[in-house]
Amino acid sequence: MSAIHPDVQAALDAARDLRNRIVDLRERIDQIRARRPSPSGAVIPEVDAMGRLTDLYLAPGTAARFTSTELVAEIMAAVRESTADAARQYQSVMGASQASGPVS
Repeated sequence: MSAIHPDVQAALDAARDLRNRIVDLRERIDQIRARRPSPSGAVIPEVDAMGRLTDLYLAPGTAARFTSTELVAEIMAAVRESTADAARQYQSVMGASQASGPVS
C-alpha cells in the first residue's frame, strides 16, 4: 500500500480540524439561553440562540394582576429583551470563533 501524499494528508487534517471546530461551535450555539425579566419582573421568558421561545415563567398571580393588554406588553417586552440578549450571546460566540482564525 502506498503512502498518502503529504498535500493530501494536510488537506485531510485540515478538513478534520474544521469539522471539529464546527461541532464545537454548534454545541456552544445550542447552549445559548437568554432569560431577561419583564419590566415588573413577573414574566421571564427563555429564548434560544435562534430567537425561539423555549420556556415562559409567570410569577404566581401575574394573570390576575394585569389586564390582558398589560400582560401582553409584559410578555412581549421580556421576549424582546431576551431575544436581544440571545443575539448578543450568539454574536459573541461567532466573534470568538472568527477571532481564532482560519484553519491552517
